[in-house]
Amino acid sequence: MRGLSLVAATVLLFSINVRASWAADNELTAEEKATGWQLLFNGKDHTGWKCSNDKPIACPIEDGGLVPYKSGSYLIIHEKQFGDFILKCDVKMSSSCNSGIFFRVGDPRNPVQMGFEIQVMTGKGASYHDFGAVYELAKPAKNNSRGAGQWDSIEITCKGPKIAVAVNGETVTTMNCDDYTEPGKNPGGGKNKFKMAIKDFPRKGYVGLQDHGAKCWYKNIKVLELAEAGK
Repeated sequence: MRGLSLVAATVLLFSINVRASWAADNELTAEEKATGWQLLFNGKDHTGWKCSNDKPIACPIEDGGLVPYKSGSYLIIHEKQFGDFILKCDVKMSSSCNSGIFFRVGDPRNPVQMGFEIQVMTGKGASYHDFGAVYELAKPAKNNSRGAGQWDSIEITCKGPKIAVAVNGETVTTMNCDDYTEPGKNPGGGKNKFKMAIKDFPRKGYVGLQDHGAKCWYKNIKVLELAEAGK
């Protein structure tokens, strides 16, 4: 960097490094591209997405985000299936939001019984039905959401039977599917809604965003596929 002062050179290098690790909404950073991350939503249209009943998505893109509310089905799903992966996205909730991020959905027409859901819901609780929970199965250690009107980041890691959920950079929920050996029962004796033992659930399936009667927005939806456990 001949001709640049030490300060100017330092500033230039810092600027280059920042650009390499930062991307606009609904884009991949240079590091993400090099690592193999896939961008599932382009921020402009519904390319790659459809209703779980195979109909086109009826609701428009808003605020650079996918909106499942009044989409035309219970879920909007991505066309590709994923097994072991890290999925991350940002979500903004309305004041009365009740939505969810579904994954490993084996049957899009029966996602309630054939898929997992990370709860996305306004409120301050930390139960099996609050923000960051694996719905009905594993409750978060804390509710780490920033609340309605703010963007929260969610990261879901699936590796074989193990599932972990991080909210705003902090892991709040973990579970091992192999511990759920009986239909309708959680480890320790608690009940759940599922008719099949969780250990027998598909380990690969669709990603979906739930319409449960209130508006929310999802952006920066990205996935990194991992080598399948045991291989």
